[in-house]
Amino acid sequence: MVVGAGIVGLAVARELALRHDGIRVAVLEAAAGIASHQTSHSSGVIHAGVYYAPGSLKARLCIAGAAELYSYCERRGIPAQRAGKLIVATRAEELPRLDELERRGIANGVPELRRIGADEIAAIEPHAVGIDALHSPATGVVDFARVAATFADDLGAGGATVSTGCPVAAVDERDGRAAVRHAKGVTTTGAVVVCAGAWSDRLAIAAGAPAEPRIVPFRGAYLRLRDERAHLVRANLYPVPDPELPFIGAHLTRGPDGAVLLGPSALLVGARDAYRLLRLNGRDLREALAWPGTWRLMGRHWRSGLTELRRALSKRAFVAEARRFVPELRADDFVAGPAGIRAQAVARDGSLVDDFVVSETERCVYVRNAPSPAATSSLALARLIADRVEPRL
Repeated sequence: MVVGAGIVGLAVARELALRHDGIRVAVLEAAAGIASHQTSHSSGVIHAGVYYAPGSLKARLCIAGAAELYSYCERRGIPAQRAGKLIVATRAEELPRLDELERRGIANGVPELRRIGADEIAAIEPHAVGIDALHSPATGVVDFARVAATFADDLGAGGATVSTGCPVAAVDERDGRAAVRHAKGVTTTGAVVVCAGAWSDRLAIAAGAPAEPRIVPFRGAYLRLRDERAHLVRANLYPVPDPELPFIGAHLTRGPDGAVLLGPSALLVGARDAYRLLRLNGRDLREALAWPGTWRLMGRHWRSGLTELRRALSKRAFVAEARRFVPELRADDFVAGPAGIRAQAVARDGSLVDDFVVSETERCVYVRNAPSPAATSSLALARLIADRVEPRL
């Protein structure tokens, strides 16, 4: 059984069904539809693997997963555009960080990654400026919700079931079995995979998995560039990120539908489904504030927190970030765009966990941290998780 019908949960269920002809695979999803949270609330970028520490799960699985995802989309007729990306340095003090990204990208085997200067920046993105950049032609965009829906189609064709509107309350392990308590009753099974996104830690800890890391929700809001100004951005334009944070900064992305988005912000919020900025959930807020890592995180990164708050409250401040590498942009070029929630794992010491985390108990495997590039990596990540499930089948 798989808990969670986001892109990772569906990929895991699909992988298990493909490996074991005839086994019964069931997916339970709390929301009314599949891919309702992180999967369908992103810019749709297929990452190439530039940012991640060499040797990390993110680095290995992103490189493999992106190649597999492009191949899968081609086979299934899903448009996946290799639009490319520029990571642009606009100040001299950013160059050492760009050097480090280049080192990581080369170590990770990012396809066709190269360093370019100001003239080539202008040739690739005529309205962009910078003193140096990394060009990643293998970066692309796709509708991840459509990919997830196709994974679900694969499951249905194999006889697996996906039950939506079926939240899971707990997973109890006893006598070599796992009892999953959900809205429609109790199901006993030999193995459970929990891919519950923002709610993953809650189920894991209740079942006896380690107390950390904990999920602390960050709301990522986008602005949308008006159609008549969308010609200012051809593909994907990114700043050089802050190495202290696992966020890659406010960037410009031309999505699979052709719309250009600026974002996302990264604002700590009071609910794990705070798609509206002021939404609060008492339990979510209490758990976040009770976790020592939350306070240590805020103490360590309060300046970044104030910056994110300013962006959330001021469109002008948000657009000013993008004007550093596209000076022609103006605040009134943008309207409000979509928002999503990043289910970010935070350790007890306040550090933001910067890799995928998978916990195991006797009968269960829990995906504890799977933010970006989890969607890009979904097919490769599903193989890793399925490998860990195998001894339980």
